[in-house]
Amino acid sequence: MMINTYQDLELKIIRWAEDRKIIPNAKPVSQLLKAVSEMGELADAENKGDMAAIRDAVGDVLVCLINYCALRDIGVTECLSLAYDEIKDRKGTLLPSGVFVKE
Repeated sequence: MMINTYQDLELKIIRWAEDRKIIPNAKPVSQLLKAVSEMGELADAENKGDMAAIRDAVGDVLVCLINYCALRDIGVTECLSLAYDEIKDRKGTLLPSGVFVKE
C-alpha cells in the first residue's frame, strides 16, 4: 500500500473535484451541507461500532471540507494551525464522565 502525505492527498482530492467541476461550480454551502450529512453517517457508524463505515465516513467528511476550503480559497492546514494555536496552551483534564475540568 502506497503511503501518501496529507498534502499529496489534498491535491489529488482538489484535482478530482476540479475534473468533475465540483470546483468551481459547487457553492461552498453545498459542500458544507454535504459534510454535515457525512457527519451524520459517521455518527450512525459510531453508534453501530462499524469500523469500516467509520473510516469511510471520516474520509468523506474530510473530502467535503477540503472541497469547501478550496471553494473558499482557504487552506485546511491553515485552519487546523489556527485551531491548534488557539488550544495549545489550554490546561485541564477530561474526566471519565466526559466533563472537561479546566486548571
